[in-house]
Amino acid sequence: MLYPLASLEADKLNAIQQLENDLGRPVVALASVEAQTAELPKDQLKQLQDLEAELDVVLVAVQPN
Repeated sequence: MLYPLASLEADKLNAIQQLENDLGRPVVALASVEAQTAELPKDQLKQLQDLEAELDVVLVAVQPN
């Protein structure tokens, strides 16, 4: 299972913004995505981690459907 940022309709966004105001801090909305992560050999994992560091992002290898 992966959790990217959720796409929200205006009413849901408004509800979250109200909660942020009530809490006094930001709230991040995530959506679930069915995905099976791939197990990578050490050399491929290092490639992925090196690119993560270069791009300053999180990368996840997944099994193809």
